[in-house]
Amino acid sequence: MRIAMIGTGYVGLVSGVCFSDFGHEVVCVDKSSKKIDLLNDGQVPIYEPGLDDLMAKNVSAGRLTFTTDLAAAVDGADAVFIAVGTPARRGDGHADLSYVFAAAEEIANALTGYAVIVTKSTVPVGTNRQVKQVIRKTTPDADFDVASNPEFLREGAAIDDFMRPDRVVVGVQSERAAEVIAEVYRPLFLRDFPIVTTDLESAEMVKYAANAFLATKITFINEIAQLCEKTGADIKSVANGIGLDGRIGNKFLHAGPGYGGSCFPKDTRALARIGQEHAVPMRITETVIEVNDAIIRRMSSKIVDLCDGSVAGKTIAVFGVTFKPNTDDMREAPSLTIVPALVGAGAKVRIVDPQGRREGEAMLAGVNWVEDAYKAAQNADAVVILTEWNEFRALDLKRLARRMETPRMADLRNVYSPKEAKKAGFVGYVGIGRPDLVVGDPS
Repeated sequence: MRIAMIGTGYVGLVSGVCFSDFGHEVVCVDKSSKKIDLLNDGQVPIYEPGLDDLMAKNVSAGRLTFTTDLAAAVDGADAVFIAVGTPARRGDGHADLSYVFAAAEEIANALTGYAVIVTKSTVPVGTNRQVKQVIRKTTPDADFDVASNPEFLREGAAIDDFMRPDRVVVGVQSERAAEVIAEVYRPLFLRDFPIVTTDLESAEMVKYAANAFLATKITFINEIAQLCEKTGADIKSVANGIGLDGRIGNKFLHAGPGYGGSCFPKDTRALARIGQEHAVPMRITETVIEVNDAIIRRMSSKIVDLCDGSVAGKTIAVFGVTFKPNTDDMREAPSLTIVPALVGAGAKVRIVDPQGRREGEAMLAGVNWVEDAYKAAQNADAVVILTEWNEFRALDLKRLARRMETPRMADLRNVYSPKEAKKAGFVGYVGIGRPDLVVGDPS
């Protein structure tokens, strides 16, 4: 089949590359000539493990091309995917749909035959019907259907998620559209991956409901972690104990500095807004947003307390600033709250992150970027593990402690244990939801 992918951001690029690997002819479109030039030169503008090799393979096979010419890409396409950004609007938290509607209008002007216009961007309930109205108004005699196909890709594992999904959700209004989408996903259908075909509104709601539930699960375990700190319980044991219950499951029960990224913050706010517009307040989701924001702000206080109540003039080495490992994405990362708070309190902050510097330099002012964890820790007063990249999971803690002015660790991902830190020579350790290590503590 011939597929046009409008937008080469994270979702659009990964989806376009993977569709081409299914054997489809895919043209990826973007307004940014700079981005298209990079892609045509074989360079991937985002960091996603394995994406560069998969892209090169399919470009070489002639199944994948990149262009700024939307009309040429849409001409003759069986399916046109809209994968443009839907950022949260300032002020009200609602998804900004201006890019979606602009893309729909351009697509309408470019249609030359029947095509299914598929929204892959995360959009509020009712958006696909609005997309249909935009296209119909722009080109009244256009032959098309609209469909909703939300994505569920985890950054850092997106290719595997696309190729071996938990499910594919498709919202359609006609059998004709359903048949086209079924052909697009035929390789997954043949391998018995679940394909959920439903109406437009249900497909749109699935995306928001799924992300809100996962954000709730993260926030719940983080709140329990705070209680563990006050009662002497260990959050790792608690999470393991409840996660073994099949009704709960162990995923997303890892206590940390709060959720961030391109999806959870934006989608929870958008769902809360949708609820307000329909006079059905999403009280759980609204509370999750409030609690998560408070948890992130609390992290800087934990670091200050570790440093005897003040970080002024002290050197703090921060390990990891992207919102999760295996991505260069800094959107809504907890580091964007925590690091400025430390700098504002007078700390000298050094940052180590395998992929975060490209975006982070413009977003984190007043810091020094270092390439190596041990160099960052040289004469430091504390180290902070903020993103659990693999290279921070197996540090030589004794070597780290010897380099520091005062060996203290704020382990905000619970990578290590208080006993490990103490054995290595650290005189202070704080984690999330577990006992702290203090000087003279005999435990």
